[in-house]
Amino acid sequence: MSITGKNIIGNDLSANGNSSFQSANPASSSLLPEIFYNATSEEITAAAQKAAAAFTVYNKKSPTEKASFLDAIADEIMALGDDLLNRAMAESGLPAARLTGERGRTTSQLKMFAQLLREGSWVSACIDTAIPDRQPLPKPDLRRMMDAVGPVVVFGASNFPFAYSAAGGDTASALAAGCPVIVKAHPAHPGTDELVSQAIISAAKKTNMPDGVYSMVHCNNEGAISLVTNPAIKAVGFTGSRNGGMAIFNAAVNRPEPIPVYAEMSAVNPVIILPGAAAANGAAIANGLAGSVTLGVGQFCTNPGLVFMADDAGTETFLQSLNAAIEKAAPATMLSKGICVNYGKGVERLKTNSAVAVLSKATVAADENKTEAVPYVFTVSQKDFIADASLAEEVFGPATTVVLCKGVDEIKDALKTIEGQLTATLHSTEADAATLSSIIELMKEKAGRLVFGGFPTGVEVADAMVHGGPFPATTDGRTTSVGTAAIQRFVRPVSYQNFPQHLLPDALKDTNPLHILRQVNGVFTKDAIA
Repeated sequence: MSITGKNIIGNDLSANGNSSFQSANPASSSLLPEIFYNATSEEITAAAQKAAAAFTVYNKKSPTEKASFLDAIADEIMALGDDLLNRAMAESGLPAARLTGERGRTTSQLKMFAQLLREGSWVSACIDTAIPDRQPLPKPDLRRMMDAVGPVVVFGASNFPFAYSAAGGDTASALAAGCPVIVKAHPAHPGTDELVSQAIISAAKKTNMPDGVYSMVHCNNEGAISLVTNPAIKAVGFTGSRNGGMAIFNAAVNRPEPIPVYAEMSAVNPVIILPGAAAANGAAIANGLAGSVTLGVGQFCTNPGLVFMADDAGTETFLQSLNAAIEKAAPATMLSKGICVNYGKGVERLKTNSAVAVLSKATVAADENKTEAVPYVFTVSQKDFIADASLAEEVFGPATTVVLCKGVDEIKDALKTIEGQLTATLHSTEADAATLSSIIELMKEKAGRLVFGGFPTGVEVADAMVHGGPFPATTDGRTTSVGTAAIQRFVRPVSYQNFPQHLLPDALKDTNPLHILRQVNGVFTKDAIA
């Protein structure tokens, strides 16, 4: 497959617009040769109309057919081989090993959703059979299950060219739910997105999926908003900045027909180190924290940007070890010049704050000819942290701030002031037992995933995973964007009352032809209804 720079409108390629751009190699700052064409309003409308038409066909496909489609996408992505990896390296600056792992995660989650479809219980089939002779009124026959909402727009993310982009978790879960998808390609890696999109179209054709089940467009902010506000679109998945996410959210909820936006935005993912842990394991925790902060040049949504600990005898060892580890860390290439510039602004904001001190930074300077970032660690007192809300804002990159508190009570007071987070991590020992329950309750209030020991970077793709959290980590803290529960974002419950058997979906028929687990008159069973 070769890169065309065109928009993929269902099964058709289109480049009718005059606006174009090129992607850049962040490691060298050089432009890559391909020209990418932003979609016109007519092309965006065509993608939405194709998706709407495809929905009437695709949502009627059997679970097995949709599962085969997802499996085929995974196979087609792998068939791209090194061409895909090389293009992603050129556009992201990420190393081959990282991208190979991310490609594996992407194909694995596609196959995970395929397996979910084949198992079938995710539809939450619930049946209450009729009692016609009930007094004073007969009880109707009621049967409920989850059904797809309709076409979904997915916004690709800069920091995961595979796992959160064209065939990433949002796309996989929406397609699994029965929803056609339109991907807004990320301008930092448009060639990567096109190659993956070509693989999806190839899989769609091979598995007899309708034209329009998938599209990919390049567009500016105006085009993105027009996608979100098109009446054919019924939900949005987004991963990116708070400003971008809120612009999309506001556009979606102010439509004549408001639609849900599942936006993952900003998080600082607090790490709480209680006194017993600092005294017993300070050096090890510090080294682990340094590795987590600098992993992937700090460009993970779960990067630990705040640390809360008591300023006591155990703190000095921790800070010394953290300082030594960060000094040894080398500057590294960020995903794009824009991200690198914003990281520099965030670091400068902290450096020029009189209440904040620089604890440590990498001793090797960044190459000014590259988009390299230097790791930093800052410290601030709890009093000054609470007084300045900007100190709790995300600095996207390899930096963290240690908030020094006068005991555990101050840690609690500081935690109460922060916004919603994707994760919250706790380090403690038996010596901290008296304060654990209250700290955990605060963590539960603030975050979607609670981590005991270790660090939050690294999101396991599993059924029990929650990758979401209270606002502004996400726009809907009741959901997850990772794991099989992500499918629930793109479905809604539908109840059938007194329907004849032949008109019911298979999941709700007495014979249970799909052999799925259902709730029947309050009891979970796979048995047919006699």
